[in-house]
Amino acid sequence: MDTGSIAWGVAATALVLFMTPGVAFFYGGLVKAKSVVSMMMMSFGALGLISVLWILYGFSMSTVGSPLDFAGNPFSDFGLTALAGGKDGNTGLLGATYGATFAIITVALISGAIADRAKFGSWMIFSGIWATLAYFPIAAWVWGGGWIMNLGTTLFGKDAGVEVIDYAGGTAVHINAGAAALALALVLGKRIGFQKGITKPHNVPLVLLGASILWFGWFGFNAGAEWLNELHNVGLIVVNTLGATAAAIIGWIVVEKFKDGKATSVGAASGAVAGLVAITPACANLTPGWALLLGVLAGALCAIAVELKFKLGFDDSLDVVGIHLVGGLFGTLYLGFFATSTGLFVGGGFEQLAVQAIAAFTVLIYSFIVAFVVGFAIEKTIGFRIKNEDEIAGVDTSVHGEEGYALVD
Repeated sequence: MDTGSIAWGVAATALVLFMTPGVAFFYGGLVKAKSVVSMMMMSFGALGLISVLWILYGFSMSTVGSPLDFAGNPFSDFGLTALAGGKDGNTGLLGATYGATFAIITVALISGAIADRAKFGSWMIFSGIWATLAYFPIAAWVWGGGWIMNLGTTLFGKDAGVEVIDYAGGTAVHINAGAAALALALVLGKRIGFQKGITKPHNVPLVLLGASILWFGWFGFNAGAEWLNELHNVGLIVVNTLGATAAAIIGWIVVEKFKDGKATSVGAASGAVAGLVAITPACANLTPGWALLLGVLAGALCAIAVELKFKLGFDDSLDVVGIHLVGGLFGTLYLGFFATSTGLFVGGGFEQLAVQAIAAFTVLIYSFIVAFVVGFAIEKTIGFRIKNEDEIAGVDTSVHGEEGYALVD
């Protein structure tokens, strides 16, 4: 492999790793001032724990020898010893590290649903178990030779030319994290006094900073894997990542203007994230015009979807469900209609939509069940939610003994 491609692989890995601190800033700005440390620590805790687990056994689990396998053998290369000593160790270890950054941010995304009320230790236990039972196997299903990767051939044969399209993580990352977030929101219950308008972002510039870092890092997220393909498709991926995200900002703030009378900066930031989520699975398989349409529709749809928690009565604190689950589902299913050559409206049949839907809803159901069972077990044993008095006093001081802002005379 040429040195330029390897260099891009290193740069893309750093970009995606930087996205998890971006999540921390984005989420941190959205919560109350007395919860900002807790919120950001959940992302940094995931960064530490999932990195270690991925190197120990997660990477080994993310590749299977047969589509019938649930996951790879976690002990097949424990600690990546064999990979490091192999003839392809240089690029192999780089690929493993790039994969780790996806596992990290997927777990970190879930934390937004349980802001202001979760114990840090319980969160870390949940993160490790859920990653092992959900993310690592699902990564194998989608990208590591598993059943989702082979679904089109299984159902329609090789000649149909149809396969599940999830270039960068609509199912494995966003639907996966969004479904788990919904499950944890149900397990932990509502915050004290939960109702529309009760809490406002304590630091709007922090929200915009986090969204900007996410957009910056997302070019590594979407285009990073092109280092393995000698950057053949990188131009299309990059322009779609820009266009869909920009269009989603417009879609969100237009809905916000009609709905609430004002277009807000937090709405623009949330719209950008919604667009990034939606284009993630589709970035390499849409022409730029269809990517723009995807973005504006995703921004509008997610702006409406974030209101569901008030109507349905679940407390998804930072709208992980409304943005990541809804946006991930929309971007994944959109390919069934507009994926280049195989989408229903651009020369294909129903086959693409069928495999997209099967993959999306299977991941949703499986991730939700795993997260609910694990979260419920933690809540009923060591406890997952902090005490009411600690929530009122502030989770930062009660859990971490710190304050986000030290104000002195």
